[in-house]
Amino acid sequence: MTMPAVEALSSITPGIAPMLDALVAASGWNQTAHDWRLFERLGTVHGVRDGEGQLIASGAVLPMDGVAWISMILVMPAARGQGLGRAVFARCLDQVKAAGLVAMLDATPQGEPLYASFGFTPLWRLTRWQREAVPATASLATDKPALDNLAALDAQALGFARPAVLADLLGRDDSRCVRNGLGFGLVRAGRTAHHVGPLLSSDEAVAAALLTQAARGIDGRIYIDVPDDRPVMTAALRAAGFAPQRSFTRMALATRDGAQPPTGHPAFIHAIAGPEFA
Repeated sequence: MTMPAVEALSSITPGIAPMLDALVAASGWNQTAHDWRLFERLGTVHGVRDGEGQLIASGAVLPMDGVAWISMILVMPAARGQGLGRAVFARCLDQVKAAGLVAMLDATPQGEPLYASFGFTPLWRLTRWQREAVPATASLATDKPALDNLAALDAQALGFARPAVLADLLGRDDSRCVRNGLGFGLVRAGRTAHHVGPLLSSDEAVAAALLTQAARGIDGRIYIDVPDDRPVMTAALRAAGFAPQRSFTRMALATRDGAQPPTGHPAFIHAIAGPEFA
């Protein structure tokens, strides 16, 4: 069987946008049209079409400071088992290699063997926690902090800078922040749930308090992706009614000699922006 071609989508047209959203919905993921637009503006969206021109697989590459994030490897259920996910991922990785960047991603347990076969190695593990909808008991402030301070702490934590990504997430009308002098957390709306992250602080107890504040101000379902070695955060999550949903593994691949994955200060990361963004 001839493998369908993987193409870079030059733009997300009104015809393509619903096909991308359908891929997300069919996979049960949380991304929105805003997220696809971010990939279009700051990176590249790849796709595979069937014989009728419908998108049946996708992938995205998001270049940042010395690294490129690979995500959104989605395949329509009826087209799975044909190697489309592997093909679109390989095209994404080729793009990262051509740019000489370190390739990074957050892998599901199902995806981890595939990425390991390409040479990716695990860095650390995290868990998505979920809380179902409950009535809010507080309100979240609508004012938003200056980007510079947030971006500086974010870059220190990750080991690479991504101010344009943060500006996009922070600038959305439905985004909110919880913060104090020692940390901040971003809350944004997703397709099926609100997402809390990134949540950053040099003090885990501060991060746990910010999580509790965010949870009290949201009446819908919430997702938050937390590194596994966070006992204070884990206690706060359980107290706020969260339960583990799925695991992820942060993985990296140096695509050129002498390159190394960024180290940063992972202890400052108490929730990531999402597996699609880092």
